[in-house]
Amino acid sequence: MATCFIGIDLGTSACKVLALDTSGEVLDSSVREYPVLTSRPGWAEQEPARWWEATDDAVRELLDRLPADSQVRGFGLCGQMHGLTALDENREVIRPAILWNDQRAAPQCTEITERAGGLPGLIDLVQNRMLPGFTAGKILWLREHEPAAYERMRHLVNPKDYLRLRMTGDLVTEVSDASGTGLFDVRGRRWSTELLDLLDIPVDLLPRVVESHEPTGTLRPEVAQRWGLPASTPVFGGGGDAVIQTTSMGIIEDGAIGITLGTAGIVAGASGACPDDIDGTLQISCGNAPDRWHVMGVSLVAGGAFQWLRDALRPVDPELGYRSLVDLARQAPPGSEGLLFLPYLLGERCPHVAPEARGSWVGLTPMHSTAHLSRSVMEGVLLNLREIVEVCESTGLDCTQVRVSGGATVEPLWLQMLADVLQREVVTVTGAAEGGAYGAALLAGVGTGDFASLADAAALVQETSRFKPEADNAELYDRLFAIHRRLYRTLQPTFAELAGAQR
Repeated sequence: MATCFIGIDLGTSACKVLALDTSGEVLDSSVREYPVLTSRPGWAEQEPARWWEATDDAVRELLDRLPADSQVRGFGLCGQMHGLTALDENREVIRPAILWNDQRAAPQCTEITERAGGLPGLIDLVQNRMLPGFTAGKILWLREHEPAAYERMRHLVNPKDYLRLRMTGDLVTEVSDASGTGLFDVRGRRWSTELLDLLDIPVDLLPRVVESHEPTGTLRPEVAQRWGLPASTPVFGGGGDAVIQTTSMGIIEDGAIGITLGTAGIVAGASGACPDDIDGTLQISCGNAPDRWHVMGVSLVAGGAFQWLRDALRPVDPELGYRSLVDLARQAPPGSEGLLFLPYLLGERCPHVAPEARGSWVGLTPMHSTAHLSRSVMEGVLLNLREIVEVCESTGLDCTQVRVSGGATVEPLWLQMLADVLQREVVTVTGAAEGGAYGAALLAGVGTGDFASLADAAALVQETSRFKPEADNAELYDRLFAIHRRLYRTLQPTFAELAGAQR
């Protein structure tokens, strides 16, 4: 009988489900997409019902393809962080979920910071700046702008924990996802009752918190029957995607840095202690092991910029896909002949806390084609990540070894360009393209006891390829990087004026 663990990754644009065996090999996977609703500039919402439909379809398809003698030992969950899913007294969804990349709650984040005694007081309570995407600001926004919905709300969960509710009937989260709400004492690994009191938010709105490897319930009988599994099949804590994707790269100790090229762009490292000298530029979260913490900078749009470009061009070419855009990008030279792209389509979180920022092309001329547009989007995303890497280095993180994860890693051009832009060797590892689902499955194996520890599970992650920077491109990307990092400050007043003109 083949033992396996199922990892579920509820991303921003799709749900990925995979099966992992005890050697760390991916047996099979399945994916289902769903849309993001953007009814106003800076808003991003989704219907939780679509999450469950996609997950149910993907799990059933995966299980149908596994060998008949496969034994599913447990599920691990991973998902987009910070999203507010509001539930009534019957645990039914009240309104569309407000997502991590939604920027509407910036004024409420300012209010929260003031109530906490300014940035130093807030960091003392939760070890993080109150970013517009965090859950806390969304709660205050809901209370102010949709009071009827707020009055009906009896529970709130992040996206992956809504799946847990549908799977097990239990309201539970875990420490890494809780860290991204802005209401969690990351150092103490508990809800910050002090901040909750300052904000008049009842603590019983929030779910119970466990460590990432701990069990959170078993499959509801109707779900187990639908999936053809025993109702005793356990579901484990898992993790927020930004944290667990770093774990999926085998990074749980100090040393290597991980870069995730998903919808968002993440630069992250691990630490054996909660950092002391922090100013809110980077995000600090609990790691996926009880004695580990996670340090990261998040750009709101990375691969998401490529998705936007695909969708924008599809009315012209309905068959246009990601691979076609990459093929176009290969036709343009490094540097896109002077065309630069700023990827602030949804504002920005790091290296700038700037909800009013806007995406921009600078340097367009009649000589530029769709090939230049495609390559410049890729380069703009990666130049932005280089700036985050420099911020991480300034805090003492070791960034000499770069490992990569996320959906974009299936295309070698992204990886070679990343090596060229960073001027560092880039390493791919087993499960890299699987992202958070891989790490979620590893945590399920830790939870069942099949892996003695997360360190033992992470040791299964093996190097698969290396991309060395091309020396001929070093000077070019140094020049472009210097221009790129000046552009935000140059355009910042314009961004603010444009944001005001849209209201």
